[in-house]
Amino acid sequence: MIYFEDLVVGAETEFGSYDVTREEVLEFARKYDPQPFHLSDEAAAKTHFGRLAASGWHTTAMTMAVLARYSVNHEQAGLGSPGIDELRWKKPVYPGDTLTVRGKIVEKTPSRSKPEIGSFRTETTVTNQNGEVVMTFTSIVLIRRRPEGAKD
Repeated sequence: MIYFEDLVVGAETEFGSYDVTREEVLEFARKYDPQPFHLSDEAAAKTHFGRLAASGWHTTAMTMAVLARYSVNHEQAGLGSPGIDELRWKKPVYPGDTLTVRGKIVEKTPSRSKPEIGSFRTETTVTNQNGEVVMTFTSIVLIRRRPEGAKD
């Protein structure tokens, strides 16, 4: 189990990848962001996107899927997140792209009011298959501190 005490400021992690499909872009857009450039090749061609583009919120959701799978597979003692800071969609994401999610721990803080937990901030960067940055944000994560007697 990975606890607060195991985190190292400056440590970088590649969390994994996500393949963006046309079907998923359309499904997400129909449900949550039904703007024409997310739903129609013809409408998207008339915009700066040039072709069907994923919603930024979809890009964020795909990124969350990668982060959650990593957390579960690496048995983090995570307790959720109170939010993110500085979310930026830098470049469009298109069907056929492969997104890669990386993070760098930039801060960790033990809780003053709840000694059993701490928090950390990670600068998260999402790139496409060409290494172009498509999204950035700073995540804030709550995590358990190592209980007395727990193994390293």
